[in-house]
Amino acid sequence: MTRQKYPTTHTLSDVTARADLKPNAADQAHAAIRRKILDAEWPPGASVLEGAIALELGLSRTPVREALVRLQQEGLIEIVPRHGMRVSPLSPADMREIYQVLTTLEPAAVELLAEAKPSRAVLAPLYAACDAMARSLRGPQPSLRAWAAADEDFHAGLARLCGNRRLAAMIMTVWDQAHRARMFTLSFRPLPKKSTEEHRAVLDAIAEGDAPRAAALYAAHRRRGGAELMAIIEKHGIRQL
Repeated sequence: MTRQKYPTTHTLSDVTARADLKPNAADQAHAAIRRKILDAEWPPGASVLEGAIALELGLSRTPVREALVRLQQEGLIEIVPRHGMRVSPLSPADMREIYQVLTTLEPAAVELLAEAKPSRAVLAPLYAACDAMARSLRGPQPSLRAWAAADEDFHAGLARLCGNRRLAAMIMTVWDQAHRARMFTLSFRPLPKKSTEEHRAVLDAIAEGDAPRAAALYAAHRRRGGAELMAIIEKHGIRQL
């Protein structure tokens, strides 16, 4: 099965990672290693030596070791003593749990954002992401790559704007664990027109300051998306993501 390549996008970790500080070597190593995992350049189960990582990134082993500790805490890898790291695989059961957590956490962020009654200017990046999602699905050759990038921008924006950094960080950790599975199965899904419409409906409710409605719409969106993903996993007999 051929895995599609997707462009680097601003994911939830990017949103919550020390925005007010210049990235140090450990931050750089963390971002680079994480990107390779999320883009499946290092697939589930892959083992990579610490020294090889340091050489590839042009860094010493110390910041690489610090980055690996963070990535293990985030659930993306397992540190193997004297052998570097192993990319943690996800099972269908893992994905079911991840979507249950996201269905709880993300509506809370949506509700907080709606309660703040943000202006149209504040929400402009989210509207731009919705517009980009819609554009990517038009015409004779829709672009799933472009849609995936806009989708990530939308969810990253929600986390960034919710006003609760701890909640955003919790969402980020779970989102990163789910990212590979979403990208892996994207080509198996029907065109995500329904998902695009649901994003817009949630955003409109936020703009109106209707927190209960926004949270309810988002929870329904998450449940539907999770059910769709699990159906694909079962249909294709996928055992590891």
